[in-house]
Amino acid sequence: MAKQTGEFGRNWYAVHTYSGYEDAVARNLRQRIESLGMEDKIFNVLVPTEKKIKIKSGKRRSVEEKIYPGYVLVEMIVTDDSWYVVRNTPRVTGFVGSGTTPTPLSREEIDVLFKRMGQDEPKFKVDVSVGDLVRITDGPFKEFEGKVNEVDEERGKIKVLVSMFGRETPVELDFLQVKKL
Repeated sequence: MAKQTGEFGRNWYAVHTYSGYEDAVARNLRQRIESLGMEDKIFNVLVPTEKKIKIKSGKRRSVEEKIYPGYVLVEMIVTDDSWYVVRNTPRVTGFVGSGTTPTPLSREEIDVLFKRMGQDEPKFKVDVSVGDLVRITDGPFKEFEGKVNEVDEERGKIKVLVSMFGRETPVELDFLQVKKL
């Protein structure tokens, strides 16, 4: 690592990992911090996740989904030793930043991230998007087919254009009421 000028202070940094190994890297890094006595330089290791509701085959499931796949966040004071411990953890490919100098995340980025992670209400996740053809499986328009016009993941609603009486009519439905064709 290039020599740092001055004390960077305690900041959050994004660490790039092999995709799919974020939890293993976080666990391994926590063990390394403890065994090497780096608790005074590396404070937190975090894999940012949020709750989402996925709907597959008409079943609603709540799942934890990674916000930044392939990244782990580390709160630390950057020194040669702390940089070395993180950088040489198995399955870590490097810090996010220019050259060999890690770039800290801004306070605003951290605030937005923690707010997103702290949401108690899970977001909906559906496997349809605008323009997809769907069949309505429940409600007064059961068995009608239509084209997705709008998707509102926050509310768990979807607007489908259904052809009836010779014209397309928008119908607002719950995610559970449609099936992708």
